[in-house]
Amino acid sequence: MDTATAKITVSDLSMGFGNRVIQQHLDFEIRRGEIFVIMGTSGCGKSTLLRHLVGLLEPLRGDISYDRRSFTGASEAERQRQVRRFGVLFQQGALWSSLTVGENVALPIEEYTELSRAEIGELVDYKLSLVGLRGFAGFYPSELSGGMRKRAALARAMALDPEVLFFDEPSAGLDPVTSHQLDETIQQLRDSLGATVVIVSHELASIFQIGDRALFLDGQKRTMTALGAPAELLKNPPNPAVEAFLTRNHTEHPAGNSL
Repeated sequence: MDTATAKITVSDLSMGFGNRVIQQHLDFEIRRGEIFVIMGTSGCGKSTLLRHLVGLLEPLRGDISYDRRSFTGASEAERQRQVRRFGVLFQQGALWSSLTVGENVALPIEEYTELSRAEIGELVDYKLSLVGLRGFAGFYPSELSGGMRKRAALARAMALDPEVLFFDEPSAGLDPVTSHQLDETIQQLRDSLGATVVIVSHELASIFQIGDRALFLDGQKRTMTALGAPAELLKNPPNPAVEAFLTRNHTEHPAGNSL
């Protein structure tokens, strides 16, 4: 592994519940500033891996490190310091329905900073402008479309200027056009903020559009069986499971585009 460029290092990670092993012997690194995709068929452990990366679940064995400092073995205080560097967008967005969009975005800023109300308001407006929602701070989540709610949740995930952004199926439930727009927003944010982005996805269009590299979790073998640029994995699939996954509906992604 190239630890000089590694933002996240996963070493011999095994995940499971009780006697049930979901994935084992995971060894990979996520490079600083890249968009890294965790892919695989339904039920293979993609979201479970993301929850391990952000500390919501404990591994059966192995280690997760950030900037070559163990996250798995860190004290609770050190973990909390590291978690503050994360921004997380779960599949349903998880916005508080009783709060306005602006209040949702303001929550982590109010909790973790000592900024004044006016400063928080300016920061909220800025974060919303980054995701194309300038002027929507006073709206409630129920007044927004599905795509706008995802972008509002993205603004909240970015509230504290995280070094790493985690997305769990960000395009789930969106139409192709809205999904494409969200992908473009994620790319623009990565480029402008210099953040490292980790995305759980089974959507081929998103994987090929924005993924710099992708990890394939094999649900039957219960381990990783591929790691590389999506276009290269499509061109030279390392095994039949990866080939079947990436070609299951070849019309889902523009194969002729530069990937």
